[in-house]
Amino acid sequence: MTITGASETAVLGGGCFWCTEAVYLEVRGVQKVVSGYTGGQQPEPTYEQVCSGETGHAEVIRVEFDPAVIGYRELLEIFFTIHDPTTLNRQGNDVGTQYRSVIYYQSAEQEATARQVIAEMAHVWDAPIVTELSPAQPFYQAEDYHQNYFAQHPLQGYCAFVVAPKVAKFRKTYTKYLK
Repeated sequence: MTITGASETAVLGGGCFWCTEAVYLEVRGVQKVVSGYTGGQQPEPTYEQVCSGETGHAEVIRVEFDPAVIGYRELLEIFFTIHDPTTLNRQGNDVGTQYRSVIYYQSAEQEATARQVIAEMAHVWDAPIVTELSPAQPFYQAEDYHQNYFAQHPLQGYCAFVVAPKVAKFRKTYTKYLK
């Protein structure tokens, strides 16, 4: 495996950030994953404020990755496999705008790639993809207790019944991308 030391950033929201973070922490070429909030109008929001649905923020992850090891396109292909991009403002029992499916692109190149992947994935899903595509906005890191949550609480109910199956699906579907 070649690691160049180079780094790019992807910001993705696919429902609860515990789910997406747990998957991307296992992706080869991913250097760091941080859970946080973006897309709203309130600076420095708290988890409770975001959960109220009144800040406009989405729960997201910021993924730092080495593009020599894994590309942005591949990160998006994983993204569209580990959550349902056809449900507006919800993932399973998590309901609200904070759980929306969203990609915050960092460059015109990322935007073009995301549009292409969304168009390709439209043929995979039985319903229209409702994933929002937006330019990067200020990112606010979530509270420390949210970071690496699944690894710290694998037996907690939500982790065992919601996060673990998503991680298992990723491991089964994308063995070539496992660390």
